[in-house]
Amino acid sequence: MIEIRPETDADAWEVESLLDLCFAPGRTLLSSYRLRDGVPPVRGLSLVARDQLGILIGAIRFWPIRVAGLPALLLGPVAVHPTHQGEGLGAGLIREGLAAARAGGWERVMLVGDAPYYNRFGFTKLEDVEMPPPTNPDRVLGQDLVPGAWAGLSGPVTKWDAADY
Repeated sequence: MIEIRPETDADAWEVESLLDLCFAPGRTLLSSYRLRDGVPPVRGLSLVARDQLGILIGAIRFWPIRVAGLPALLLGPVAVHPTHQGEGLGAGLIREGLAAARAGGWERVMLVGDAPYYNRFGFTKLEDVEMPPPTNPDRVLGQDLVPGAWAGLSGPVTKWDAADY
């Protein structure tokens, strides 16, 4: 039985270890990490998955950001332990996290990722949203959590002011 629940402070070191295992060295040098630096993940939306022995096998995080000055969520990273990849756990974490974001009143979510994978969750390319460089603009994807939330929105993605959180 897999338990999915909100991430707590006590989970943080295990989540970081899982991210180190699942992603290439230097992951923290990506532009997305500059938006996360010094800002905690959103409580209640960032989730962990543990197996029946209590071992961490998956995690998803959401971060508050601003796009053209308006609040948004940055989804990522999503990580599943290699021994559990291909079982649908990542998709389950994404769906549960998006549902929690909608329930929490967030209007829009974005990520930097592969469109063929994230299209199935309702993400589409954001044409006029500018991630900090270096970011491939074809990988900047978004989803309305409220209908029309991305309509006409253009401009830079900026770090959330920790004082606002």
